[in-house]
Amino acid sequence: MPASTTLTIRLSPDTKAKLARLAEGTRRSRAFLAGEAVAAYVERELAIAEGIERGLADVEAGRLVAHDEAMAELYAVIEGAGRSDRADGEADDEAAGRPA
Repeated sequence: MPASTTLTIRLSPDTKAKLARLAEGTRRSRAFLAGEAVAAYVERELAIAEGIERGLADVEAGRLVAHDEAMAELYAVIEGAGRSDRADGEADDEAAGRPA
């Protein structure tokens, strides 16, 4: 397979001018920057689409958590973190000789 292939795209004049400015400032070619941008976009969009597909498969398989149950678990984690922070602060106060 070749290292790269050619694709022709249409850009607004404004975007083309910005790409040229960026290319000049980074000492990269417009083609290189456009290729990098398209590659990043494709990777991001594929990851999103694959996540949606996994979610739909979970729904079909019945792997669901009720909203109220999920929120209760989140609130418990948040509350637990708050208690842990207070306990750490009290230990620091005691080590410094300050009343808790």
